[in-house]
Amino acid sequence: MGRIILRLDRVMADRKMSLKELSDRVGVSNVNLSKMKTGKISAIRFSTLEAICRTLDCQPGDILEYDPNGCEPDRED
Repeated sequence: MGRIILRLDRVMADRKMSLKELSDRVGVSNVNLSKMKTGKISAIRFSTLEAICRTLDCQPGDILEYDPNGCEPDRED
């Protein structure tokens, strides 16, 4: 089974934007953006994705990547 890989960290680094700055501009908590940045989320609202893309001047495909051969990473819940 495939999986979705989050590349928010890469896009933020390309834009030289800190987590705090993105959080302030998007209106999403540091904790939630940190979880997204590290791939520890299972869902994202379209409104949040839209705000992130607007702020980082990118497309959703720059942040989300589909790996058809990937498997679910081990999660520590």
